[in-house]
Amino acid sequence: MRTKLSQFNFDLPEKLVAQYPTKERDQSRLMVVHKDTGKIEHRIFKDILEYFDEDDAMIFNNTKVFPARLYGCKEKTGAKIEVFLLRELNAHSRLWDVLVDPARKIRVGNKLYFNDEHDNELLVAEVVDNTTSRGRTIRFLFEGTDEEFQTNLYKLGNTPLPKYIDRPVEDLDRERYQTVYAKEIGAVAAPTAGLHFSHELLKRLELKGVGFAEVTLHVGLGTFRSIDVEDLSKHKMDAEYFRIDQPAVDIVNKAKAANKRVCGVGTTAMRSIESAVSSEVNLKTVEGWTNKFIFPPYDFSIANAMVTNFHIPKSSVMIMVCAFGGYDLIMDAYKQAVKEKYRFYTYGDAMLII
Repeated sequence: MRTKLSQFNFDLPEKLVAQYPTKERDQSRLMVVHKDTGKIEHRIFKDILEYFDEDDAMIFNNTKVFPARLYGCKEKTGAKIEVFLLRELNAHSRLWDVLVDPARKIRVGNKLYFNDEHDNELLVAEVVDNTTSRGRTIRFLFEGTDEEFQTNLYKLGNTPLPKYIDRPVEDLDRERYQTVYAKEIGAVAAPTAGLHFSHELLKRLELKGVGFAEVTLHVGLGTFRSIDVEDLSKHKMDAEYFRIDQPAVDIVNKAKAANKRVCGVGTTAMRSIESAVSSEVNLKTVEGWTNKFIFPPYDFSIANAMVTNFHIPKSSVMIMVCAFGGYDLIMDAYKQAVKEKYRFYTYGDAMLII
């Protein structure tokens, strides 16, 4: 039984955490891991085309990242405050759950001011509740339309690169920290496995007859929150909104019935489909919230292939990959990845498990 956090540790040199994406999306490296034989191949991502045929299915998370990191100042003192938007509590409510830094300075009743680079005041928010040590609920005091509010938010917001990327946000991040098929706004972190797909590669897969099933899971920071318990059965994931509609269900179940390759693109797509399994062990339509945490041993019901990035040690996403590929095989693959200097994390290289 692989249920202890310490079993998912490995040495990851800091220099292997990618700080920038590859010049072209589909030119990142691709490690191909064969579950049945244990064979490991070293390829380029666009070579993924060779592993899929007509009537196979790929499942993509079409969530879209919004510029969730704001910089403002506190009333009276003018102290600079970072506000990270997590989610709007109700549609059109202007009430948001956020993280603030430094948290000790922010109390219920404080007003926060957000100005653009020309010092024009675009938004004001009031702190209405404490949720955690760093968490607050704030209400934006804005009387314009939803479209005007969103416009101001996008003017002020910064691409929410994870802290592991130790550099300022640059213009390229607005495009590259987003999949080319992103549609549904709501994520504060990108579904990173999908970052490797270019428009050209998707077209070539489509011409080959591969079916594309789109699901939506709005990735929150909880996906990347560190696990602080040794017993994995005691870890609680943050709930994330997800939705699976009938067109995706039809594509996936048709491929599954024909014993074709069904590939989950990324851990968020995998969590979505594993949270929507029918009594007949098929994919079903659903809309709601999932806090599913997948760790070994686990029997996957829908996908028989997976695309994923190389993740950091002891993370929930790395643990899920071990559950899918097999603990010993994936731990060996990760050791090879370090030895071969694969690039890790958000802007890093990819793995295909088949």
